[in-house]
Amino acid sequence: MPPPDWTAARAAVMLDPIVTMLNAGSFGPVPHAVFERVTELRRALAAGPTNFLVRTVPPLLWAARERAAQFLGTRPERFVFTSNVSAAINLVASGLPPVGPGEVLLTDHEYGCMVWVWERFAARRGLTIRTFPLPTMATDSAEIVAAAEAAFTDRTRLFFFSHVLSPTGLVLPAAELCAAARRRGVTTVVDGAHAPGMLPLDIDAVNADYYAGNLHKWVLAPTGAGFLAIGAGNHDTLEPLHVSWGYRADAYPIGEPGRSPSPDARDAFGSTPRVRFLEFEGTRDPCPWLVVPDALDFQDVLGWENVRARAAELGAYTRRVISLPPATPVTPGMSGTMTAFALPAGTDAVALRRALWGRRVEIPVIERPDRLLLRVSHPFFTTESELDQLAEVLRVILAV
Repeated sequence: MPPPDWTAARAAVMLDPIVTMLNAGSFGPVPHAVFERVTELRRALAAGPTNFLVRTVPPLLWAARERAAQFLGTRPERFVFTSNVSAAINLVASGLPPVGPGEVLLTDHEYGCMVWVWERFAARRGLTIRTFPLPTMATDSAEIVAAAEAAFTDRTRLFFFSHVLSPTGLVLPAAELCAAARRRGVTTVVDGAHAPGMLPLDIDAVNADYYAGNLHKWVLAPTGAGFLAIGAGNHDTLEPLHVSWGYRADAYPIGEPGRSPSPDARDAFGSTPRVRFLEFEGTRDPCPWLVVPDALDFQDVLGWENVRARAAELGAYTRRVISLPPATPVTPGMSGTMTAFALPAGTDAVALRRALWGRRVEIPVIERPDRLLLRVSHPFFTTESELDQLAEVLRVILAV
């Protein structure tokens, strides 16, 4: 497939023309076609909610589930839609059976509110929390696996880590880390917030017990599209966050609408009994889930290899024009569509954020315990001129 016209591809994405958008890692924009489709569905929901939710949604929901699961390398009967990765991880932490006594092991680069999730989990279960330092500038993924293996103890019961680190964009060797944990009988929960779309993801090959992700970042689905993929053998391990109509599959007699012949067979609601048990929270807007196929179609046309190659090209350009020390490795397979840079010691984070936004540059300044980082997102719709603009703004603000 020849390289796309990236100018046309950018024009097909909804972006504020006065903002230099370099923070798709937090919130991805939406293509015009996806926005129009989700708006069409929301109009149908508003005009006839009963008809829409009862009759229109089930086949669309199943089609979206199948398409998303296929793209992500897992099975629809183990794929639970959620509003975002935080909801998915909270579902796991709240619904897991007892795993103690012992400890929950985390890396030292986990997303802040996810650390809180496991702190609450540990406090409720009588467990302890322990973190270990990642070699964030490793040149070989084996260094990361070795660091994790050295951190495991006989007390480790659950290992939580990010497939792609939010602060730096470092890609961790998720399959190898899960295998190391499995050899020790340790449950694995993977925060895949950034992986879908950024990486050619095969969740079943990762072989985590629970893998959570977002579709509103690099897949460019609307806000409200996340998921939980449940590893083989873990079908019946979780309790739902909400008790609603999915809680009792036997409430629908065999032969009645809604009743499925088996726990993992498609039902009349666009799910399976086991998926609906975890997924159904009552009345809600499912439209972000329903248009995930439209979002995938958009980048299918561009070609995922092209999309990722363009991101790598822009990442290399970013490193050339930004005169700050990089905080993300360049080793192939260890970085994707985000590159972080270390800011000068003594930089005022609050003042820098204000100065950047004052020039309408949308980019995160990340406060780590030992340093400040500037994280640049460079997906396919980013332009070299935007990266040049960032470099010039930094020269003015930071004198670098």
